[in-house]
Amino acid sequence: MSGVPKLSRRARWAVPAGALVVTGAVMAGSLITVAQAAPVLPSRTPAQLLAAVGQDQGPALYGSVLETASLGLPSLPGTSSPTSITSLLTGSHTVMVWYAGPEHYRLALPASLSETDVVRSGSTAWLWQSTTNSVTEISVPAAKSKPEPMPAPALTPQQAASQVLAAVGPTTAVNVASNVVVAGQAAYELVLAPKDSRSLVGQVRIAVDGHNGVPLRVQVFARGALASPAISVGFSSITFATPAAADTSFTPPAGAKITKENLGQQSTPGGKQAGTGITTIGSGWLAVLELPSSALTTGSPGPGPVSANGTSGESAAALRALIGSATVEHGAWGTGRLLHTSLISVLMTDSGSTFAGAVQPSVLYAAASKAATAPRPATTP
Repeated sequence: MSGVPKLSRRARWAVPAGALVVTGAVMAGSLITVAQAAPVLPSRTPAQLLAAVGQDQGPALYGSVLETASLGLPSLPGTSSPTSITSLLTGSHTVMVWYAGPEHYRLALPASLSETDVVRSGSTAWLWQSTTNSVTEISVPAAKSKPEPMPAPALTPQQAASQVLAAVGPTTAVNVASNVVVAGQAAYELVLAPKDSRSLVGQVRIAVDGHNGVPLRVQVFARGALASPAISVGFSSITFATPAAADTSFTPPAGAKITKENLGQQSTPGGKQAGTGITTIGSGWLAVLELPSSALTTGSPGPGPVSANGTSGESAAALRALIGSATVEHGAWGTGRLLHTSLISVLMTDSGSTFAGAVQPSVLYAAASKAATAPRPATTP
């Protein structure tokens, strides 16, 4: 399910792949995994499972995904929108999935008296928000069926698994645990563990369907807290069959306000993603995102207006609560406020930048120092 458009401008501040894998998205294992003996499946090596998870295109399917996050954050106000910052960082919500192929799918995020849909049909994708009857029509270049990834919540286990694989390398210990049952399907469980203790991620467990090779669930465990996942994205029900054509098509409702965007922007040199103001410092499990602090106060890290979907007040209140719980820190990089949880660290500097990652605060401080001394591009009068 590559090429999913960003859900909202406020969602773009999500931390790197090694952090939330989600952007999005702890689901209690008892809600997904049937309590029974490990199913018998043919033996598979870690390399074979990694290859299965990394395949570009899986089989057609439809079902329900349950996402829940429990990151040890303070109580946050506002949960009415599944795409709000509050919803992304705490609580749980359901995503309905219809997948006919990489260019034909729908993701629906129902909420109380509202719904947000992401639909891809060929070279066009739509984001529809029912509360304001607003539609964003997104052009996907034909020559680029897999556009550059954007920092956005991972809405399905396939998306989450793809983001996790970006961190796999010599710094990762890879193993296969006992088989599990997820959404009624027998599955292998691939276990990835960062070797560097500066990563706050203890383990990432990916349940891989035993017959189709599809990721059914991704669980992220904080270092030293392997009893319960901090983040989990997994199917609660799944059917391997082609969904009806009507489920993967979209026509803007009558009277909808339509805006247009182009998803064909390329990343600029130095890790900066065009049009977002976001820069990646480091890589793999120690990747850190640098973004303007204005992204946290206005809801948009890049140029353009804040999306008016009725949740800006809730997001602002949630951000005030987060900032209020942060501690004042000083260092060679300057002065700022640090929010440190079991899985996420966020540093908001007085110089106007924010650094976020699933890393120890020391990694954020090093990133802030590097950013402070990096040469700035020349400006023309």
